[in-house]
Amino acid sequence: MSEGLLIVGEEVCAQVVNSKDAFDAVEAVFGAMARGDAYNFPVIREAIGYADALYGFKSGFDKAGKTLGVKSGGYWPGNMAKGLTNHQSTIFLFDPDTGMLQALVGGNYLTAVRTAASSSVSIAHLARKDAKVLGMVGAGHQSTFQLRAAAEQRDFEKVVAWNPHPEMLPKLGAVAKELGLDFEAVTQEELGAQADVIITITSAFEPLMMKDWIKPGTHIACMGTDTKGKQEVDPAILASARVFADEIAQSITIGEAQHAIAAGQIAEADITPIGAVINGDHAGRSSADEITLFDGTGVGLQDLAVASVAAHQAEKQGKATRVAL
Repeated sequence: MSEGLLIVGEEVCAQVVNSKDAFDAVEAVFGAMARGDAYNFPVIREAIGYADALYGFKSGFDKAGKTLGVKSGGYWPGNMAKGLTNHQSTIFLFDPDTGMLQALVGGNYLTAVRTAASSSVSIAHLARKDAKVLGMVGAGHQSTFQLRAAAEQRDFEKVVAWNPHPEMLPKLGAVAKELGLDFEAVTQEELGAQADVIITITSAFEPLMMKDWIKPGTHIACMGTDTKGKQEVDPAILASARVFADEIAQSITIGEAQHAIAAGQIAEADITPIGAVINGDHAGRSSADEITLFDGTGVGLQDLAVASVAAHQAEKQGKATRVAL
């Protein structure tokens, strides 16, 4: 990149990074992590005692992609009432050769698109090829991104959805219709009975899906649990499934696996990094009846990977602002 600081705003990010760009960037960085070419630094995440907000930092270095940086931000639950997105973040990219700040990139759109890319990567590598029904647990801001990205990976015919606030479901239904998919609002139990692939994308602190509701051969992508105490599914599901994660260290401490680990239902050794499947070092799904589960905790390297794409694309297309710092 040229001299000066590149600034890439939210609107520009949405213009220059699509779901395919995000998928490729996230898949590559998961592969790099599994090879030991990229690693995440310890996450800092704190309840600040104000506005019920969670605030923190995710950082890392991808030696293969030459990407170094930090994502700063968090979750402000009262934002929706103010017409703002609950998740707020900004990504800082540094030159790994000099340590100089290279780019300042809006992180809200990219957080949604990289989270969707993460579950999408898991569907591509772990879901049955003949999956026809997609189950969506959650209908918040990120759910529409999840639905669009998932629809690119399998020939789904129908979407079944449940949300604790049912009045939010029509927005998801509109996206399904736009994609040419049938849509049905269902109970959690009915969702489990119908879905071949389930994406959970909530901020729940209790299991929303129970083991007895999940049919053989289902792939589950748990995308909402990213903090100690959060939980979206019955730990017994993990005990009966083949479990994969974006990063094992986060999975067992702040991810969905934290509860099954704490209860002794699974061990750390039972979890496989999704990058091992991407790199061809692990077969992934072993049978049509096997339940597979992806614990997508969200790692800093995902953010840095998509932000790097945004910065390069915005500069290439003349859509970024450059300032002297």
